[in-house]
Amino acid sequence: MPLFSFEGKSPRVHPSAFVAPTAVIVGDVTIEERASVWYNAVVRADFQPIVIHRGANVQDCAVLHVNGTQGVEVGAGATVGHNCTVHAAWLAEECLIGNGATVLDGVRVGVRAMVAAGALVTPSTEIPDGMLAMGAPARVRGPIAGTPAEHWVRRNPEAYQELARRHKAGIALIG
Repeated sequence: MPLFSFEGKSPRVHPSAFVAPTAVIVGDVTIEERASVWYNAVVRADFQPIVIHRGANVQDCAVLHVNGTQGVEVGAGATVGHNCTVHAAWLAEECLIGNGATVLDGVRVGVRAMVAAGALVTPSTEIPDGMLAMGAPARVRGPIAGTPAEHWVRRNPEAYQELARRHKAGIALIG
């Protein structure tokens, strides 16, 4: 896995975490136990820290980056879906950022909240706990409880922790 120090700050990856061999991790990054960073994701902490808490997953081709004053936190069990951009934002535990969504500076996404696929969450937006936000710009549409979105938010953390365990044990370069 490509891990790069930057100006004396190096990534710290828990031994139980899975970082895909094509992911790129740069600078002041902490990846906690059972967290995962998937294929072709980029996690670059060159100005402020990035913390990917226990059991969180950052999926294929996602980009996490910071600005000069704000880092990124990905809460325990949170999901950053495929092709997402998260820039200088705070994601609470077990929230889900849907595929292709963009989450910008100063955004706060609440516990078990969901940002729908393709949404654009503009700077300093707050999405409360348990709510669904969608659109461009994203707007809170209501609670996810009792909707199909609830299934994904509840199921994804455990499912991705198991899948990460399988990838960690079962991938092999063949060419």
